[in-house]
Formats: sequence, structure tokens, C-alpha cells
Amino acid sequence: MAAPELTVPDLEINRRITILPLQEYYTSGHRTCQGCESALVMRYMAKVAGPRTLVTGTTGCMYVANTSYNSTPWSLPWAHTQLGSSGSSAIGTSAALKALMRKGKIPDERINVIAFCSDGGGGDMGLATLSAAMQDTRYNLLILLYDNESYANTDIQASGMTPWGAVTAFTPSGKRQRITHHRWKKNVPALLMAGHPTGRYFANTSSGFGMDLMEKVRTALDMDGPTFVQTHDPCPKGWDYDPRMSHELAVMAVECGITVLWDCLEGELRYQGISRQQVEGKLRRRPVADYLRRQGRFAHFADEDIDFFQSRIDEMWEDWILPGVLRVNQTPFGPGGSRG
Repeated sequence: MAAPELTVPDLEINRRITILPLQEYYTSGHRTCQGCESALVMRYMAKVAGPRTLVTGTTGCMYVANTSYNSTPWSLPWAHTQLGSSGSSAIGTSAALKALMRKGKIPDERINVIAFCSDGGGGDMGLATLSAAMQDTRYNLLILLYDNESYANTDIQASGMTPWGAVTAFTPSGKRQRITHHRWKKNVPALLMAGHPTGRYFANTSSGFGMDLMEKVRTALDMDGPTFVQTHDPCPKGWDYDPRMSHELAVMAVECGITVLWDCLEGELRYQGISRQQVEGKLRRRPVADYLRRQGRFAHFADEDIDFFQSRIDEMWEDWILPGVLRVNQTPFGPGGSRG
């Protein structure tokens, strides 16, 4: 009996979840923590990428948990790469495929190249390689950064993308100092978009919005050239909450305006879903206290800490020209950036 044809739906035309392929390319066999949203991101990513895909992954949760005890959930060709080398592995893999096709050693066809990394391995240590990949327009590639806001693989150390005030192994709360983590979170998607005009596609999404995530991954893979997608992934171990709340927290981060759903396709900035309604003034943001109070990493927050966190989010939405993207509230052409 012939195997059923494997197809990837055109999600841009039909967004009904019922038309997604039944085939899974990230399956059972992983050892992620209960409630791990990053594992769900891998499943979404592999599902819409389809079988003609090569995946590389740097050291991190999605490497260690997916290769333990001689088992793996990957049904796609997958390779582990060094911490911080996501951009390098993406360029190298894409270049190798291009060379093999040019020499006639493999058919000349579209093969997806995806390199994933974490907030620590990509947003911190690997930022230089991400930058290099976004500059090289000769190769088709997608870099996906899964952001669980800490070095979760090595016992929850603070990364450059850990939220202000959060407790980690390196930033505990004590009697003398309640707050020991004083850095505001790094905005990697906006950083890469603003600094790399030759990049074709940049996006920010969340594990709580599966269709938005898959749509953005598919859009990135359909582009020629370098692309980047970041996902916001709640982590029960690092954030200290009941694993059953993972999806709820992912959605709540967007409802509070902390995570913003947006993408930039060849210079056109677009907001999606809840974030778009918030930008257009059709939906009010939830108080950040609803989100912070549900996580043990913020259990030490006093009212003044929550007020400060709220003020920074309010500033982003009320003063920035592009909420969640560009911290500019005044331009040479006026507050709105228009020449009038």
C-alpha cells in the first residue's frame, strides 16, 4: 500500500486548524518537564515545516531533553550544535545543501533549514552568529529562538531575557535586598529587525497562540533568505508555577501587553490577534499583577515592585511609536513620525 502523500497546507489562505496535516515530526520520546511549552513549540514548528526539513539545535533544554537515553522525538534529520552557534549552523547547513545541489549530488529542490536556540544560547551567547546569519542573503534559513527567560537547562540562571526582578539561581531575593535582578528584558526580535535591513522576515509570537506561531513559521520558511522567529514559552521549573497553568500564562502575558504578537515582512510591520486589538484601542490590557502573582519567581514582589513593572509596560504601550518594537516617542517629524 502506497504511503499517503505528505503535504503542508497553505496557512495564509485557510487558517482552520482542521486542515493541518495529521503527521507529527516531533513525537513521543522526549524528556521535557511536565507543562513544558518549548516542547509544544518544537511540535508546531516541525508540523508546518514538513518532511523536507533539516533541523539543528544548540545546547539547551530542547537539546538535553530530546536526546536522552538513546531516544529522540525527532522524525526529521536533526543535529546538535554548540552553544551559541545557531546562526553558524544555519548558514553552514544551507550552504552545504546549495553546494550539493549545484554539483548534482542531490536533487535541486526546496529543503527547509531550521536552526533553533534558546534565550541564553541565542539571545546572549549566540547573538553574534544570529546577526551574521541575518546579513547573509545567499542562503535560505530560519532561526527560531524559544524564550523561556532563563538558562533553564543548567538550573535556572538569569539570562539577558529574564524579566526585571525575577528570582533565579543567580538573582535570589533576600532580607537585605528584595530585588537583585535589575536588568530589563532584552528585545531580540526588534534588535535584529532594526539592525539587519536585508533580513526578509522577523516575528515575535507565543506558545499560547498555536495558529499564530505556525503561521509565522510557515511564512518564514516560504521566504528566500534569512528569517527569524521568536516564541515566548512559559517554564514551570524556572517560573515556579503549577504545570497545568502553562498555556494560561502564555496567553495572559499577551493579554497584559508584556508579550506582543507582531511580525515584519520585508519592511512592513504588522500586529496580530490580541496585540492588534490592543494597538487599535479595541481591547484593554489586563493588569500585570494578574500575570506576576501567579508565578513563584515574583512572589517576593511588594506593591511598589508591581507598580514599577506596570509603569514600564504602560510606557511601552502609551509612549512608544511602535509598542513592543521600537522605544521611540519622538522623531524629527513629530510624535507620530509623520512629515505631516
